Amino acid sequence: MHDDPAIVARQLGRPPLPFTRVAARCGAGRPVVVEQPPATPAGTPFPTTFWLTCPGLVAAIGRLESAGGVAALERRLEEEPELAAAFRAARRRQLALRPSGAPLGIGGTRRELAVKCLHAHAAFALGAGDYPIGDEIVAAAGGIPEPCCMAEDPA
Repeated sequence: MHDDPAIVARQLGRPPLPFTRVAARCGAGRPVVVEQPPATPAGTPFPTTFWLTCPGLVAAIGRLESAGGVAALERRLEEEPELAAAFRAARRRQLALRPSGAPLGIGGTRRELAVKCLHAHAAFALGAGDYPIGDEIVAAAGGIPEPCCMAEDPA
């Protein structure tokens, strides 16, 4: 099988913090999302449960953020009650995943309808499932790259 920590290190360009498991993989079997423990090895709360590692998807979502995606999502949350309800439900699920009680929503936000990072919402959708906002972000970014964006990188 794959050497997941080494692959994640290549994806991130640095050694990863220890992760609990790979929560989603691409078609080539490489990690796309890892699940993080509630705290770093130093004891600091980790800002979110799921971390996006796929370089192609990270870059594509970065382009969405650069085009004003965070502000656009926050506006939609103010204007669309159903979207806000889905966001709140996912936030409750995120909080329940953190037994430490740290009041950090998806992406490490403290305010109920705050959006800090589209990457974290995509990672939550891919890692936890059943999150239409994150699914929409992944789709807007073009989905998980196929073929794998690391195809030339041996697994």
